[in-house]
Formats: sequence, structure tokens, C-alpha cells
Amino acid sequence: MEHITLLLAIVIVTALVFDFTNGFHDTANAMATTISTGALKPKTAVAMSAVLNLVGAFLSVEVAKTISGGIINENGLRTEVIFAALVGAILWNLLTWLVGLPSSSSHALFGGLIGAAVMSAGWSSVDGGTVVTKVLLPAVAAPIVAGLAALLATKLTYRIGGKVQGGAQEKATAKGYRAGQIASAGLVSLAHGTNDAQKTMGIITLALVTGGVLSPGSNPPVWVIVSAGMAIALGTYLGGWRIIRTMGSGLTELKPPQGFAAQTSAATVILASSHLGFSLSTTQSCSGAVMGAGLGRRGGVVRWSTATRMFVAWGLTLPAAGLVGAGAEFLTTQGTWGVALVAVLLVAGSGAIWVLSRRKPVGQGDVGPGGQDGTPVTPAAEPAGVVTTAIAAVSPPPTAAALAHDLTATIPAPAVADPARPATV
Repeated sequence: MEHITLLLAIVIVTALVFDFTNGFHDTANAMATTISTGALKPKTAVAMSAVLNLVGAFLSVEVAKTISGGIINENGLRTEVIFAALVGAILWNLLTWLVGLPSSSSHALFGGLIGAAVMSAGWSSVDGGTVVTKVLLPAVAAPIVAGLAALLATKLTYRIGGKVQGGAQEKATAKGYRAGQIASAGLVSLAHGTNDAQKTMGIITLALVTGGVLSPGSNPPVWVIVSAGMAIALGTYLGGWRIIRTMGSGLTELKPPQGFAAQTSAATVILASSHLGFSLSTTQSCSGAVMGAGLGRRGGVVRWSTATRMFVAWGLTLPAAGLVGAGAEFLTTQGTWGVALVAVLLVAGSGAIWVLSRRKPVGQGDVGPGGQDGTPVTPAAEPAGVVTTAIAAVSPPPTAAALAHDLTATIPAPAVADPARPATV
């Protein structure tokens, strides 16, 4: 570490800041459904997720190697390119957190990295084959696979649980599902640490290679693994309450069996991809699983208005972060003053987003099955979506007159003497 220059140190610190934002941006992936169904209290949930994120960071380095030696050509790459890429990723993470959209931190990082590399050395610096096979294809497949798995798991769960009758049995079953939710949420947290913490490990390792500290193809050093795990765990513990609210109740209303099915399906997809070195988005996997679980319950609906905004954010993540990364890289090529200006713009932009978030703060009392006063928590201005509207149009609620007609038709009124007709003697 004695060869680390000031610029390299700044890049490492910026990478850990990105890892921190990744933590609170993606807490919802593991704990939104657990909190929304009341299986765990908000603070307990994020503390548990933080610990398991830290543990997961030590389980594998396959994704880190994909980033540090797969997407970008390391030869001739400047350290400033890594700095510019991180600026694009951090600002996109903060912007989507501000509006409560569960976008992909992974794709923000990839977008910033690709944009900065192209600005620095042209399109030849990007390995298009790796981008397609290990980034774009998993991005499309992961939410679909996780959603279908969650949908089938939810239907199976309700079919098995539908045979349970009686108050005591139903309570015991609900308690079992909540325990299952806690276990599956822990598995998702472990998977998140395994997949997402490695992305920061990979970017720091890439910076060390460009700075001449490590040789190309090296594995992340132990201190990189530890620092990345600690940063994402700290961010997770603070809790990204805005995105937790969106995923917990903004997409669909979940019951404990659905939460269990969604989390188990998402964790399976994430862990399998981490083992294969696919750097997929945990956000997209968990969001797809939540929507699948919402559709798997009879009468369950997905708020497609929220889902549509989320899909748009997913599509914009790579190009938006790439444009910011390219702009930041253009400034860094101007010399030391350009690097300093990019750093100032990053701090100013982050501060402005934080100030805007204080206008309508969202805390742990705004998530879960009940707010601080015990009333149900729902997104204040969230429309029900086209599916809910269509169902309401097909099966409108009965009116008072219709109810009265049904009652009189079902239960005939007793015969009563006409008071206007005099009784005969």
C-alpha cells in the first residue's frame, strides 16, 4: 500500500462511498417484504441485513474478477477513468433514492465505467461480449426468472396452506411463514453481500491495477474485501426507507406467504448468478420476485404505474450514468483542476440531493404494516394501476340499493296487515 498515490487514495475513498450508497439504496431488496408484513421491526431488519451483508462479502470473488478484468480493457486505462465512473454511479444512486425508485446500483456502476472508458480511450476499451453476456442478458433474464419462480412458489404455498382450517392452526401457519420470511430475508442479505460488495472490490482492484499497485488479473487483496464489506454493511444499517416503502407496499400488498416465496426465489437467482460470475442486479431480481408474488395470490394485483416508472429507471440507468461518467472523464482530462472540479461537483450534487430529501423525510415510522400511530402505511400519492382499475371496472362494488334488493330477495319480509284497511269483526 506504500505505492498508493493521492489520486488513487481519492478513488478508493470514492469507491467506498459508492459502496455505502449501494448499501442503503439496496436494503429494500432483502428487507422490504419482511418489514411490510410485520415479520421484523424496521431497525431489527436492517441491522440483521447489515451483518449478513458483511458476511456475504467474504464468500466469493468471482463477480469482482468479472469487473476488474472483464468489462474494461485494463491496458492503458487511467486511474481518473475509475474516478469519473464512480461519480456517475453515485449521483444516479442518490437521484433514484430521492424519488424512491429501486434502480440498479450495479448498472449505475457499469454505465459510469463504460461511459468514462469510452470517453478516455474509445469503444475499443470496452469488451462488448462480456457486457452482453454477463451484464445485459442477466439484466433481462433475472427479473423474469425470479418473477416466474416467485409466482409459482406463491401459488404452491397457498394451495398447500389452503387446507389449514381453524383459528389456532391458521395462527401457527402464519407464525411459521413469518419465521420463514426472516430466514429467507437473511439469505437475500447474504446473497446481496456476496454479489454487490464484490462490485466495489472489483472497482478498487481495477484502480489498483491502473495505478501499478497490482498486476492485471490479480484477486482483490484482503483489506479491499474487508473495507468493501464494512462500507456496504454500514450503508445497509442506515436503511433506505424511501425505497423500502416502494418495494414493501408501493408495488403490491404482500402477505407473509408471498414475502417468503418472493425472497426465497430472489435469493436463489442471486446466489446462482454470483457463483457463475454474472454481475446481475439484485434490485431487479428482488423487484421481479415481488411482482411475481403479488400476481401469485388470488386477487393480488401489481400497481403497474409504479412498476412502469421502475422499468423506465432501469432502462435509463446505464445510459444516464454513462453520460455523467463520460462528462466527468472529459473534465479530468483537463488536468489537476479538472479532477478537483469533478470532486467539487460530486460533493455539491450529493449535498443538493440530501437537502431536497429533507423536505419530505421518510423514516422507519413510514414503513411496515403500521406507522408510528399504528395505522396502515401506504404510499400517499400512488395510483392503483391499470390492473386494479380493470378489475374494479369489471366487478364494481355493490351499491346500497343493490344490497337491499339482494337481502329482500333472499329473506322474504313477514306479512304485515295493511294499517289503512279496517279490521273486520
